[in-house]
Amino acid sequence: MKKMLNEFKTFISKGNVLDMAIGVIVGGAFGKITTALVNNVLMPFIGFVFGGADATSALNITLKPAVYDEAGNVVTEASVLGFGTFLNTVIDFVIVAFVCFLIVKTFNKAKEVAERKKKEAEAKAAAEAAAKAAAEAANKPAEPTETELLKAILEQLKKK
Repeated sequence: MKKMLNEFKTFISKGNVLDMAIGVIVGGAFGKITTALVNNVLMPFIGFVFGGADATSALNITLKPAVYDEAGNVVTEASVLGFGTFLNTVIDFVIVAFVCFLIVKTFNKAKEVAERKKKEAEAKAAAEAAAKAAAEAANKPAEPTETELLKAILEQLKKK
């Protein structure tokens, strides 16, 4: 039990959990903005095009009307196919999905640029290392060849 509690403390204290919580909060707020855009801007325009004030209700199809008593209270609810409500939700989803697509696309582009810069830096470092090794090799005196060594040994033997 104590081990699990320690693992949970480690998990919750990591930055990823905080990032995720912020993402959920911002996502919820963004969802409200998108819903307001769809409900208050797009759907009234679509309703105007279809001849109704509210596209959500104008595009709904009533299968069975509501039944009222003498006092005006609803006895039986109406049976309605909510095409307008469905359209509202689809438009809302498409907007959120498109914004998420743009965010992911921007993130991937930034990641690609960072990786390209990293590869360029690695290539530059490798080229500098190769140039340094070549310079060191050029400054290093050439070692005698096998033939030259054998000639030197032969001369030493002749001297004795």
